[in-house]
Amino acid sequence: MVSVRVPATIANWGPAFDALGVAVTVYNTVQAQASPSPSVYVGGYGAETLPADSTNLVYRAAAAAAQRAGRRANFSVRCHNTIPPGRGLGSSAAAIVGGAVAANEVLGRPLGRDDLLDLVWRLEGHPDNVAPALLGGAVLTVVTDGGLRWTRIVPSWDVALVVAVPEFAVATERARAVLPTHVPFADAVANVSRSAWLVAAMLTGRPELLATAMEDRLHQPYRRSLVPGMQEAFIAAHRAGAYAAALCGSGPSVLAVTPAAKVDEVGHTMVDAFQTAGHQAAYLQVSVDERGATVENQ
Repeated sequence: MVSVRVPATIANWGPAFDALGVAVTVYNTVQAQASPSPSVYVGGYGAETLPADSTNLVYRAAAAAAQRAGRRANFSVRCHNTIPPGRGLGSSAAAIVGGAVAANEVLGRPLGRDDLLDLVWRLEGHPDNVAPALLGGAVLTVVTDGGLRWTRIVPSWDVALVVAVPEFAVATERARAVLPTHVPFADAVANVSRSAWLVAAMLTGRPELLATAMEDRLHQPYRRSLVPGMQEAFIAAHRAGAYAAALCGSGPSVLAVTPAAKVDEVGHTMVDAFQTAGHQAAYLQVSVDERGATVENQ
């Protein structure tokens, strides 16, 4: 049986909407083998709610990989999920990447990296989570008429990453539905400049740039109503010593980039902000995962 470990991912980082994602050290595991008929088991998050049949997203991705490879196959799939769903940490991306990579391994690797990446981003509908889930590190993506272009970097800064995870979920579809179809020109310019500043901060190891670099005008203001406590968590993180804070993807989790010595203080203050808004939360410290989807054994 093939076993694949897939990291969680944090997209956007404030201004880089649908353009940047970073793999982090929380993982789902997908085990798969060829089977006479489809079989799915789900453990961990989603054990009671996710489908345990061929409609499961992991299985659908595995079937899509087989189809892309021109092979007819059924799989027995076992999923163990530690990435909480609906929290902005790329759980659907991990499911898609895990299913596709596991199936590709079972079939003898007929698909190369670029084929897999093209498959998974089309299944997801946007590349900013699936690309780092597959490749690891921080991945910048651009969708062009000719397909997906990407480049991978590993941030060189000496910082800690703290994620406050509230008890409630926000569906990606709902978070996208609240976004406007047009934005003021000045807001677009602000995000372009800050996205460039964000990449500069990652490459040069200058976290002091992040207070400006992680500001956003394109999506977070419109999603505030879906994430009670969001703005308060941002403010609390700054006051506790974080360099900057932003929604994880479409939320509701909040990422703070902070000096290592401030991890617990920043985490507790963000949790308190969510609790003041009426929602329980917990925080965890993560690091950048540099490996992406990894085959652990066969």
